Amino acid sequence: MHEVVLDSPNLNTLSVATMTDLRDQLRRGGGEPLLLRGEGRAFSAGLDLHEVTNLQGAAIGEFIALMDGLLLDLFTYPGPTVACVNGHAIAGGCLLALACDHRIVADQPKIKIGLSEVALGIAFPPGALAIVRYRLAKQHLDEVILGARLYSPEEALTRGLVDEVASDPGARARACLGELSAHPQAGYATAKVALRGAVAAEAAAALPAFLEESLKLWSGEELKQRVAARLGKSKPKASS
Repeated sequence: MHEVVLDSPNLNTLSVATMTDLRDQLRRGGGEPLLLRGEGRAFSAGLDLHEVTNLQGAAIGEFIALMDGLLLDLFTYPGPTVACVNGHAIAGGCLLALACDHRIVADQPKIKIGLSEVALGIAFPPGALAIVRYRLAKQHLDEVILGARLYSPEEALTRGLVDEVASDPGARARACLGELSAHPQAGYATAKVALRGAVAAEAAAALPAFLEESLKLWSGEELKQRVAARLGKSKPKASS
């Protein structure tokens, strides 16, 4: 088993350094059964918003491409993948969990899970959106994406954001990974490519057009204002 631990400041937020390291760890996994979990009291609270709002020019496009590439790498990882959602999984953190084959969340009502991107005015890159569409039943898509709500574990289960709620998510995640690993490795990898390969390829091909059309939503002053409010900091308004 290859265990990947999300361990970064501010509830395991996803910075360039963190996402680069995660991508490297996936490559080093080599298709071995993979367990993804968070360190401490969170799985991942999402993107490092401090970093997002401080990026300039081409760097913001590189950030988005890195995030989308990481999600698609995890989505198409050839071996079994299980997410142990030990704490909050918000926005980008929720997307990481959705990219795994199976998701098990701790039975703790205070945990929050959901896709809050629309509440910040952030557009979903094509890889992220493709994974959400692949995972969620059609009747839940509008509510989960457009509503941008954060759900309790039981609420997340009913909407397909997680597959199980467990009192000991770590033990259950390892047991589940063992069950999936019992299948022949080549057969599992082949079936995964057949199910997801075209979805991932189409999403990757759509990224350049997305960046050309939607980059302003990730780099504009309005986003910085909303992020500042979310982080509890005042930010001067742009002069007119």
